[in-house]
Amino acid sequence: MRMWMTPPNKMCRQHLLGEHKELHMFVGCIRLGRNLEGYIRKKLLILDEKAIRDRHAALVAEMTVRGYNHQSPLKDFHIENPRGEVDLDFNIADLTGRCPRCRERMRAA
Repeated sequence: MRMWMTPPNKMCRQHLLGEHKELHMFVGCIRLGRNLEGYIRKKLLILDEKAIRDRHAALVAEMTVRGYNHQSPLKDFHIENPRGEVDLDFNIADLTGRCPRCRERMRAA
């Protein structure tokens, strides 16, 4: 699980929908009180309510532009101690290195 945090319009369908699903998974883990420190330590997650809600909104906006039928609002959650950051440069390099469709979208955008 990770927050790619790359511009949603530069992500292929698979990675756009995948990150959306993973945000819901993170929220589920937060609601259950699961330990997410490994994701934070590896710079894969920003454990912050506003960051998660804003990222979800950005992904949903791009899904809407593409004509996808979004029907999964985030459930309520609360974070006591916001923390973490995402290594955007690493994520862009990783995403473009592993996915030819994302690589093409990033070149075209």
